[in-house]
Amino acid sequence: MTLTTALTLKQVLEELVDLRSSLVTGSASYYVAPTKSSVATQYEIGPNCTRLLQTQDPFGTIAANADKHTLTSVFADETSVLKGLPHLYTLRGYPVVINVDLDLQDYSVIPALKDLDFPTFVSYSLDDVAENGASAYEIALKTATPVFHFIDFVRASEQTLQDELKLPDLDKETVETAVAPFDVLASPAEPTVLVINLSPYGSQLAEFAPGLKVLLLNIKTYRPWKFEAFVSTLPSTITKIVVLQRSNETQTGFSPLLLDIFQDFGILAQKNIDQVVLTNLGVLEQNDKTVLQKIVDNVRSDNPDQHLYLGKPTTSPAATQFAESVANVVKLETAYLKVLHELFSTNLDIINEYGSDTANVAAPEYGFGSFLRQDEARGELVALVKKSLDPSLYHTEDAGELVQLLSQWVALHDANLGDAELGAANEVAAKIFNILQSNQDSAVALDLLKVAPREECFQFKSHWLVGSDAWSYDLGHSGVHQVLASKKNINLLIIDSEPYEKSRANPRHKKNVGLYAMNFHDVYVASVAVYSSYTQLLAAFLEASAFNGPSVVLAYLPYSSEKDTPLEVLRETKNAVECGYWPLYRYNPAKDADDAAFTLDSAVIRKELQSFLDRENKLSLLTKRTPELARDIEASASDVISRKVENRAKAAYDQLLEGRVRSAAAHLLRVGRWQRHCLGQETGQSCLCKRSEVHGSLHGRYHSGGSSRRRKRDLVTSTAGQGEFPQDGKTFWEELKGSLDVDLASLNFSVFGLGDSQYWPRKEDARYYNKPAKDLFARLELLTANPIVPLGLGDDQDADGYQTGYAEWEKQLWEVLGVSGADVPEDKPYTNEDMKINSDFLRGTIVEGLNDQSTLAIHAHDQQLTKFHGCYMQDDRDIRDIRKAQGMEPLYSFMSRVRLPGGVATPEQWLAVNRLSDEDGNGTLKITTRATFQLHGILKKNLKHSIRAMNSTLMDTLAACGDVNRNVMCSALPANAKVHEQVSEMGAKISEHFLPKTTAYYEIWLQGPDERDYDSNWEEISATEKAAQPTKKALVAGNSLVDIEPLYSPVYLPRKFKVNITVPPYNDVDVWSSDVGLIAIVDPATDIVKGYNMYTGGGMGTTHNNKKTYPRTGSLLGFVAPEEVVAAIEAVMIIQRDNGSRTDRKHARLKYTIDDMTKEVFKEKVEELWGHKFDPEQPFEIKSNIDYFGWVKDETGLNHFTAFIENGRVEDTPDRAQKTGLRKIAELMQKQGSGNFRLTGNQHVVISSIKDEHLDAVKALMKKYSLDNTELSGLRQSSSSCVGLPTCGLAMAESERYLPVLITQIEDVLEEYGLRHDSIVLRMTGCPNGCSRPWLAEIALIGKAPHTYNLMLGGGYYGERLNKLYKASIKDDDILDILKPMFKRWVFEREEGEHFGDFVVRVGIIKPTLEGKYFHDDVAEDAF
Repeated sequence: MTLTTALTLKQVLEELVDLRSSLVTGSASYYVAPTKSSVATQYEIGPNCTRLLQTQDPFGTIAANADKHTLTSVFADETSVLKGLPHLYTLRGYPVVINVDLDLQDYSVIPALKDLDFPTFVSYSLDDVAENGASAYEIALKTATPVFHFIDFVRASEQTLQDELKLPDLDKETVETAVAPFDVLASPAEPTVLVINLSPYGSQLAEFAPGLKVLLLNIKTYRPWKFEAFVSTLPSTITKIVVLQRSNETQTGFSPLLLDIFQDFGILAQKNIDQVVLTNLGVLEQNDKTVLQKIVDNVRSDNPDQHLYLGKPTTSPAATQFAESVANVVKLETAYLKVLHELFSTNLDIINEYGSDTANVAAPEYGFGSFLRQDEARGELVALVKKSLDPSLYHTEDAGELVQLLSQWVALHDANLGDAELGAANEVAAKIFNILQSNQDSAVALDLLKVAPREECFQFKSHWLVGSDAWSYDLGHSGVHQVLASKKNINLLIIDSEPYEKSRANPRHKKNVGLYAMNFHDVYVASVAVYSSYTQLLAAFLEASAFNGPSVVLAYLPYSSEKDTPLEVLRETKNAVECGYWPLYRYNPAKDADDAAFTLDSAVIRKELQSFLDRENKLSLLTKRTPELARDIEASASDVISRKVENRAKAAYDQLLEGRVRSAAAHLLRVGRWQRHCLGQETGQSCLCKRSEVHGSLHGRYHSGGSSRRRKRDLVTSTAGQGEFPQDGKTFWEELKGSLDVDLASLNFSVFGLGDSQYWPRKEDARYYNKPAKDLFARLELLTANPIVPLGLGDDQDADGYQTGYAEWEKQLWEVLGVSGADVPEDKPYTNEDMKINSDFLRGTIVEGLNDQSTLAIHAHDQQLTKFHGCYMQDDRDIRDIRKAQGMEPLYSFMSRVRLPGGVATPEQWLAVNRLSDEDGNGTLKITTRATFQLHGILKKNLKHSIRAMNSTLMDTLAACGDVNRNVMCSALPANAKVHEQVSEMGAKISEHFLPKTTAYYEIWLQGPDERDYDSNWEEISATEKAAQPTKKALVAGNSLVDIEPLYSPVYLPRKFKVNITVPPYNDVDVWSSDVGLIAIVDPATDIVKGYNMYTGGGMGTTHNNKKTYPRTGSLLGFVAPEEVVAAIEAVMIIQRDNGSRTDRKHARLKYTIDDMTKEVFKEKVEELWGHKFDPEQPFEIKSNIDYFGWVKDETGLNHFTAFIENGRVEDTPDRAQKTGLRKIAELMQKQGSGNFRLTGNQHVVISSIKDEHLDAVKALMKKYSLDNTELSGLRQSSSSCVGLPTCGLAMAESERYLPVLITQIEDVLEEYGLRHDSIVLRMTGCPNGCSRPWLAEIALIGKAPHTYNLMLGGGYYGERLNKLYKASIKDDDILDILKPMFKRWVFEREEGEHFGDFVVRVGIIKPTLEGKYFHDDVAEDAF
């Protein structure tokens, strides 16, 4: 078919769309515009072209509306296409033509999208547009494949089409092969240089190409890539290749296009091509002949410039943003390269490292070919050395030593050289080279120096090739096979960036490189993920390097777009590892025993990997060596799901059989968090008492087919986020919502919802209140089900909370069911108080739960009791959904918190928790905001071992959590040893006095030996500890042995109880935030602590918008002498024990008891019980509540360094290996017999008590492991965060993982205003419970929902004043825009030395909070 006319670009595109659309049942056209007001008429092709805004995820809309029977045309700029990358993957299988305007003149976007593997055309002129456009639409229609068509709109718009518009008629078999890959622009006789052009300058350069012997080609079809077939036809005279690319990036010497050129370097070598150079072009100002001459001269030179850039880049904001987007992709992938550089330093050789000044990316031996050339040269040197092992050949007194060194050097080539061995080997190399250079009169020495003229010629390196998962599609031709079969000592690092979900949708079959490599039997293979297990990654790199032969390390780094943050990559990684898509393992044939060759580092393996292991008989050996793995290794995803479904079906059947009588009502209870669980039990118990059958469904799935079997259902749901269903009810709701043809006419139902009418207080947000319950009720009605009572709504704002609404709803329910008059006693709800009093002094059924291997969890009651033992049961919320989809329970684990009064840890204690974090935890340590250790990710089977190990170093976990006095926190005070010793002793004294006296802790965790103890003396060590737990019960009347709690009683306290001690002028413990705050009054002449000013009633926990809850600072009681402190605190505790609320845990803290009594009455009661009067407060001055970083020397001559640990997370990352550094410092302290650690309430670590003679060694380690950085911004140094997601069950938003990202953004603004070094106290929490004490910060962000926070302002810099709500429910993207104008105003309007929190109060931005109970007053209306 042909059409003859003179057409413009727009007309050509319109004709192509119209003519091709007529051949299908439907068509759709879209164009992308930057904003609503912008004019993008060049993209508006045809009258029915729909406009999409660049800022509103246009490709998400396109992907959502794509149809296999509809031809879709898209017209967009290159930035929009790059941003839409996550959605482009989902377009596979749909006939879509994406016409991309190269508006930024940055052609690097074309190879950047190569891994999508869509057919790709490049049009430089209007003639190209006509030809390529016709082919693009033909391919999209005939193969149902998305096609890219890149167009230089500016140049094509200046032209008209005079020739015929030819529309090819191709069948499906020939549609791809009929398209030519290159246009030949210039073809002289006997060309010596091939120039492959991906720029708009091809036709301009063509005129001068013949005179320079240049064969000039335009890339016309970039995918499918046919360079291999083409290069085989090149004239034999060509020895150089230049790749020209139009780019706005001036610094790079690498492009993904180079990987296409080097896809098979063997062919290049066969063609005798000895140079390949990438040259980037900007806007050209010189004449075209001069430009081409420079390009040709460069490639023909002996040392071509690998970073040659000619012209000037486009400097528009859009071009800059685009360049940053491309750079971000490379930045994400540098994580693995940083680790390699950190491990091997100068001993590392990354042969094809991007952008390296020393990497010869232009040589034909690029990659493996380059290595083979090096290896060949090395072989020649080794052969020559072997012939030169005669001392008489050298004229030097060192001849004997030289020969000995040369013999050692030769032998090293057959050895496995690890990191340490590489260093030692290179010391040998250096000695050899130095002796040879000093022996110039020896012919043999000169011969050796001629072959090896530089010291590096003798050095040993860890050689690495870095590639992408593109190598996984065709192993035979990608170079992988050649490397593996070579038996050479070289390492491959293959980075796979494809997320799990996208891999499932990818029709291309990616080969399993790991299995392929293991089948060689002499190749080291590892599968690693930097964001899953950093320790395993280090082990794999070291083992691969040490292995004397080929190694393959498969590295996972999933990202959907260049905008992905490390946090998003981390989540993707965890999902992939958890579901078995990316198993972590190491296969080392060098290990002698077969059962040691394969190491599984994750719990789930893929089916094909297990098949290999079964065939090699390694899985049985592995499980024999590690029996506990036998249960954990899943055969396949389908086996997991089948087993879980069978277990759940049996559980449901057992529950059904528990019914007392035939039912008039059956209840589906959506159980999730504790309140819903208790309410579900309450409803269920009432049903039993009134002779109704209960069915408690925990499945989280709704099966419409079974609904007619039960006549009535009651449903209970809570509210999450912004009116969302709770996580364990989402699947149920999605299935119900998606059921359109279900007839529920025979179903009678009732619904009760749990919510908070003030959680989202704005009028326009009122719809979020109890939205799940309202939606559920309406949906069931729509499906013709019959409500038997009106919708019931429980409001947390009511006097009795949800119980007010529930009582009325339940009354109506029993009336309808006809059992309202039944006179039967009903059990009261089982509360925390019931749990404590019935726990047998904190025993419960903890032992039975620990021994139950059918689940990773323990009973809900025991979850509350284990808190008293220092443990919280949690789960990894990042992978909840994927485990649920596989039919698995959440990945439950435990957080274990150490009781460490005073925050001082010995080197032995540090090493113990460090080891436990690796062996039993998640590989990290957490320094808490109460100056102690937390370990996360401890599986139930490892919990007892972890607690025993802590106790073996005289640490315990008892009373680190629970309704008791918790860890006593003291000022770190590195500059004053005498005062610190006194307050630390006071902290320890208070902690020991208020420890629970139950023997349950000893019985459950410490009694008797355990097979996993590192030392058989552990039990004895724990029993002889000074503060050892009671191991025997007390003898009481009747000769009975029982536990006694003289202070706490069997019900312990109503809520937790905390004590903080600070020493002015520092308030690094936030002394006013705790139940009891002690401010030490020190005699400046003697450094003796005279006593303490005592404050009571501080507390941080609140509930969003619930005015019955509030944070509070402590109230002054008076001055107490040191010897009376414990007795005074005991009086405070007893009054709280006897008067604190035991019916409402939200009102049970000491702060509410004091406000209910009034401060005056409370003080009188304390003095009465204590038997003394408080003395008047002693004067003091507090100047800050932050830590001060760097070295200080105390009065005894010992040195202390406060090291910044961001948010208290001690871990190894590619940027900072702080965990390794602190471990090595602890080992050094052990060796030297001096030094310890102090943990601070701001989550940092003081490397403490270092003697002068040990300073240099400690400083060297600190420098090596990035522990000596004191140049951080004042904001970052003053920041703090709670743990938050993914482990905290209460977190509503990110905190610890997001805060560093936010601070980096804010730092840019502060730098602009000259505020980099000004300290601003910024704190973030994932929920309002206040673990990082955010209510005292100058700026605080309190998580409310995903990506949503309440912004608080006006806290006192010293921690003396609460802040107040400034803006509610702001999105994380808006935080910076809100704060920036205030920072600017602070710069110009602040008074001398005025802190930010004081400033915003003084100028009226926020009202001050003068007392906790007035926290909710004076909030501006526009805050909501």
